[in-house]
Amino acid sequence: MRVPLRPVLAGAAVVLLLAAAAGGLWFTQGDPAPEPVPEAAEESLPLPPEPPRVADSPEYEECLGKLRDDAQGALSFAEAWEGQGGGDGARHCSALATLALGDPQRAATRLEALAARTPGTAARAAIFGQAGQAWTVAGQPSRAYGAFTLALAITPNDVELLVDRAIAAAALGRFADALADADRAIAQDSSVAEPWVFRAAALRRLERPQEALRDIERALSLDPGNPEALLERGILRQLAGDEAGARADWESVIAASPDSAAADLAQQNLALNAAGPVRR
Repeated sequence: MRVPLRPVLAGAAVVLLLAAAAGGLWFTQGDPAPEPVPEAAEESLPLPPEPPRVADSPEYEECLGKLRDDAQGALSFAEAWEGQGGGDGARHCSALATLALGDPQRAATRLEALAARTPGTAARAAIFGQAGQAWTVAGQPSRAYGAFTLALAITPNDVELLVDRAIAAAALGRFADALADADRAIAQDSSVAEPWVFRAAALRRLERPQEALRDIERALSLDPGNPEALLERGILRQLAGDEAGARADWESVIAASPDSAAADLAQQNLALNAAGPVRR
């Protein structure tokens, strides 16, 4: 069975980094956007649906079971269990609870340390991938890139890891590297929309808008309501002078996914579009 890699918790950060990969909002075409600064967490961050297993015990399952509804309880359980010899299972649950409680930097450090000592290729790569996602949420794409590279050294053709590293590369302004990873991801599986979206973002920053639009249309053919793809197509349409088309795409994002980070960015673009050339 394949070990899941992508934490749900990074969804908002991925969208923000897509904006950075695209050069910020549509009106920003200069230097790469600054790295996003994570805000203090007011609520628990969501977690991976099935964290990779590093232990096989009732305590481990009980601790992981607490993560969804009682992250603080999971952390307390993990710390007590570790003090009683819980080992890697306790350390993994503790790191995930720390992440859920809004401290991604500390969680990333713990996950990297755990991955370094975890036997088995799938679990080791998965935990390095989780560390990379945590560094992404912490707004440290350089550390994220390093963690994803370690994971890819173990599983070099993993599509999700390639996309994750492409996002980190784009946040660092390394758009050619982002494009290379997106190319590899698509070569492995061309049926998933996400790699096409991020390749389009990289192509646009490399001043290849026609190719970017082609990729976005492919992404939307695979997933017609994909909010990140609609956000990106709106940016491309705006740059091509199609303000009505851009507005339609951004309004679609807001209507379909009103509580998403993509909708927030779409709303910002609409507001700036309405403000006119003086604000651009």
